[in-house]
Amino acid sequence: MTLYTRFAAHLDAVLDQLTSAGDLPPALNRAAVTVEPPRDASHGDLATNAAMVLAKPAGTNPRALAEKIAGQLRAIPEVASVAIAGPGFINMTLRDDTWRGELEAVHAAAADYGRSTKGQGTTINVEYVSANPTGPMHMGHCRGAVVGDALASLLEWNGAKVIREYYVNDAGGQVDVLARSAHLRYREALGEAVEIPEGLYPGEYLVPVGQALAGEFGDRFVSAPETEWLATFRTHTVAAMLVMIREDLALLGIHHDLFSSEAELQAAGKPEAAEAELRARGLVYDGVLEAPKGETPEDWEPVELPLFRSSQFGDDQDRPIRKSNGSWTYFGADLAYHWQKAQNADQLIDIWGADHAGTVKRIVAAVQALTEGRTRFDVKLVQMVRLLRGGEPVKMSKRAGNFVTLADVVREVGKDVVRFTMLTRKADAQMDFDFAKVVEASKDNPVFYVQYAHARIHSLHRRAAEAGIACTGAADLSRLETEDLGLVKLAAQFPRVVETAAAAREPHRIAFYLYDLAAGFHALWNVGNDRPERRFLVAEDHAVTCARLYLADAIGQIIRNGLAIMGVEAVEEMN
Repeated sequence: MTLYTRFAAHLDAVLDQLTSAGDLPPALNRAAVTVEPPRDASHGDLATNAAMVLAKPAGTNPRALAEKIAGQLRAIPEVASVAIAGPGFINMTLRDDTWRGELEAVHAAAADYGRSTKGQGTTINVEYVSANPTGPMHMGHCRGAVVGDALASLLEWNGAKVIREYYVNDAGGQVDVLARSAHLRYREALGEAVEIPEGLYPGEYLVPVGQALAGEFGDRFVSAPETEWLATFRTHTVAAMLVMIREDLALLGIHHDLFSSEAELQAAGKPEAAEAELRARGLVYDGVLEAPKGETPEDWEPVELPLFRSSQFGDDQDRPIRKSNGSWTYFGADLAYHWQKAQNADQLIDIWGADHAGTVKRIVAAVQALTEGRTRFDVKLVQMVRLLRGGEPVKMSKRAGNFVTLADVVREVGKDVVRFTMLTRKADAQMDFDFAKVVEASKDNPVFYVQYAHARIHSLHRRAAEAGIACTGAADLSRLETEDLGLVKLAAQFPRVVETAAAAREPHRIAFYLYDLAAGFHALWNVGNDRPERRFLVAEDHAVTCARLYLADAIGQIIRNGLAIMGVEAVEEMN
């Protein structure tokens, strides 16, 4: 139980008492009641809106209700004072010993501090990356990969069981193009001079694939018609691409639990099963789409298609699940895929590029229909990343063909820098990734600033040992002063940040919080530059030194825990 949930329980008990006394009606909905830090720290340590949200349904005045709630809160031993602000907001200031107790809680929980049980009993499928298996990972995939992986970790910290899934789009026309591209490299490996025509994949990453095919099949398929080799080359090349994709993702520390194949999904008849299910419930019918808005193309003609009634679930119009030739539309296949995922999870989350925004409504509608509203489904849209070097756009990679590979970026600046940087903006906000700035040793670089705080904390024990200071037994936390406890108050917000970030599905909140915590630590450290008695190590005062080391260790632990959620290692020394 976090400090905030503990005080929420205190508040619940107070509201129960007021209900028993007849000051509040029974069965009052308290869902909107919150206990959180006040926006202005000068107002106190905790604030609640209880009187503001309960007064109207209770038929009473917010200020009058606030007075009754405040009177009960003042009796709680951990509370130093309670004040009522404006029309009925309640602010609490806690006793210093409450914060000292929270510091002990950090040490007691250690690597588990911040973990929650709120998500227990829930299985959440997080599908992320899911790039077409047509080449190596590039930086267009990187941000979604990091956001998805950090979100999965965040949800696990919140107590949920998480399935990390990658959907392999291996049933579309792009994999036929891939197979034809590999066939050219296969012929090249056998000594033929080839040119890659427009429309095929030109990247040199297919050269070793062609060599492997030549080694396995010899010249058997050099002159053979496409019908004889296309399926074989498609299977072999997609498999080779998935090996490459897994290796690229591993460089980022990303490992999926499940790779689901679109081709296998279709071979198993899952789209047909989904269509039958929806037809039986009257949610798929045979109809004709409206003509395109604006000027109608000359070759357009009305065609009867199976349509899903997505307009009943908030979409702009009904959507076809099959094409006129009987093959599945992207939507038809995706509909069946999401139904498959929902068989094994209570909630679904998809991480998509922002260019897929137009398809969100129809997939949300499909999941709502197929699960009859039982499965929560969220789509998180991720904006592209613009790569810069000293403010100038980065040139494309010859090996990749027309993009910068994820592997090249990770090898240059490191996994941790890439992962942390990808979480320094909201996922749906534009991002610049400047190779010079992400390794800059400055306060303006969040990666450096947080890592530097952890390295500083680690250095304290080395410096203490050099000064002959050894802290044994329990630290005397009464020696921590108001400035020290201010940092504890910020540290104590970590469990709440984990819970709120998980509820909002926003892992970037962890990065924002760590930056604020690091800033608080650096500020406290810098006070000692002008006031020697405020340093973390005060050789002539053993007790205060041990108390501040205890505080610093707690901050270091929280930084490590937050970085663990982000998939970033905490460094002990800065080069």
